[in-house]
Amino acid sequence: METSAIVGLLLGGLLVFFVIVICYLASLVPWLTYFNCRSNNVPVTPSMLIGMKFRNVPIDYLIETLIKARKAGIDVGPERLEIHYLSNGNIGNVVQALISASRSNLRLDFEQAAAIDLAGRDVNQAVMMCVQPKVLKAPEIQAVAKDGIELRVKVNITVRANLRTMIGGAGEETILARVGEGIVSAIGSSEKHSVVLKSPDVITKHVMSCGLDAGTAFEIVSLDIADIDVGRNIGAALKNAQAIADKQVAEARAEGRRATAEALTQENKAAEQEAKAKLVEAEMRVPLALAETFRSGKLIVKRNPRKASSRKLLESNLGRSGLSFGDDE
Repeated sequence: METSAIVGLLLGGLLVFFVIVICYLASLVPWLTYFNCRSNNVPVTPSMLIGMKFRNVPIDYLIETLIKARKAGIDVGPERLEIHYLSNGNIGNVVQALISASRSNLRLDFEQAAAIDLAGRDVNQAVMMCVQPKVLKAPEIQAVAKDGIELRVKVNITVRANLRTMIGGAGEETILARVGEGIVSAIGSSEKHSVVLKSPDVITKHVMSCGLDAGTAFEIVSLDIADIDVGRNIGAALKNAQAIADKQVAEARAEGRRATAEALTQENKAAEQEAKAKLVEAEMRVPLALAETFRSGKLIVKRNPRKASSRKLLESNLGRSGLSFGDDE
């Protein structure tokens, strides 16, 4: 009797445990969401909903997006949406892009759309740009023709998104830069600026033939010249600047030659003064030499009446040197 009572208690305890477990699991299942999936033929099981809840996935948002894709005829499963969401992707944007591409007869699958979204681009906007091209307004571009006249060009670039090169393709800035380069090249290769003014399609044909949209996320649909203005005469300005520079160089060289000539003149004057000083020094040594000669007896002066003129000449020379003769015995 006691054994049967113990067995009954154990069975009752196990039954209560199972009931509690079942009630707990039932509380984990969002039944309203589950019935919504069943009514819309979405293949979702209660275990899948419980797993999403444990993985902190917004069940209502994911199921709503999944139902939206199913209603639009997009074949995508809840697992792929959940993986994309856990990869920090925007599942709503991806599904909307798939629906827009399907309605516009564009070839776009879920994997490609998810890759574009994870690459940081707005996949929905990219699909919209495929359907409705976007117009890019380039800033004013300045270029110079071969005759030296500057032209200022304003262009409008119509581009369309390229879904195949959206991943890894360059953006709008690259398109604008390449178009600017093409315009500068087209104008620079023109012999005269009047040719470009008469036929602006020269720029358009040159730019469109260069394939400037290669490696970008866009395709250039058209290039429209909005305005062309004539700017400065760059050639004349450069020649004027060159003439001013040549003048300054010539003036500098002339100033150098003048300074050299002036320095040479000063050197010649110094040499002249030095020569005069040496001459004065030599003249000062003459009287000393004559006096020394008289003292040493090497010079004897005799009077000769018949040679008075020679005596007068000698007296005049000695008088200039400060000496004079007395009467000889």
